[in-house]
Amino acid sequence: MSDLELRALRKSFGSADIIRGVDLAVPAGERHAVIGPNGAGKSTLFNLISGAFPPTSGEVMLGGERISGRPPYEINRRGLSRSFQVTNIFHNMSVYENLRCAVLWSLGYRYTLWRSAAALKDAAERSREVLHLIGLDHARETPAGLLSYADQRALEIGVTIAGGARVILLDEPTAGMSRAETDRAVDLIRRVTEGRTLLIVEHDMGVVFGLADRISVLVYGEVIATGTPAEIRGDPRVREAYLGEEAA
Repeated sequence: MSDLELRALRKSFGSADIIRGVDLAVPAGERHAVIGPNGAGKSTLFNLISGAFPPTSGEVMLGGERISGRPPYEINRRGLSRSFQVTNIFHNMSVYENLRCAVLWSLGYRYTLWRSAAALKDAAERSREVLHLIGLDHARETPAGLLSYADQRALEIGVTIAGGARVILLDEPTAGMSRAETDRAVDLIRRVTEGRTLLIVEHDMGVVFGLADRISVLVYGEVIATGTPAEIRGDPRVREAYLGEEAA
């Protein structure tokens, strides 16, 4: 059984067909990249999977359970978490507080005015573990909005994995980074997704071919090819539709 499966997934806005019958299966533990030109429907696909948009038709399955049509918070609590193209963190809270917020629900804590989050030892331990994993121990008490851009992206990845989700969606996690920052981000992604299932949208072909076990190419809302990096490099349809000289 695949950890994540899309079955004949479609999304239309009025008369515009954006996602046109996507079938995709991502086995447990696989790192799977989705690539395609601007306007191919990649962000819409992520929004369908994570519950931000309801599908026009078709299904999204998580561990064999249908999640399409459920609100994002329910999908998250069933084990799928995502990051966004635009960094989505609490800028006025510290790095540690951002992570602690992300772990509370997964540990069984609900909203209450009568309990101090600082007294929750298991939440503190899990937050420290993620803080160390993403390499931001030195910035524990720093307001998240004062971090560098690359560190903010690292924090968002930390928030994405902090709740223990088994399926992780990362939307252009290295966009806007220098080569050195990108290399550090790829190393981080490789570490934090060990033993998890990853679906990543990314424009940097060096990141894609260096990180992904398999790649799917989305063009005008349709998957035109899925395969290993070597297979995608050699596919003439992909060369024509997207990679061009970068495939050489």
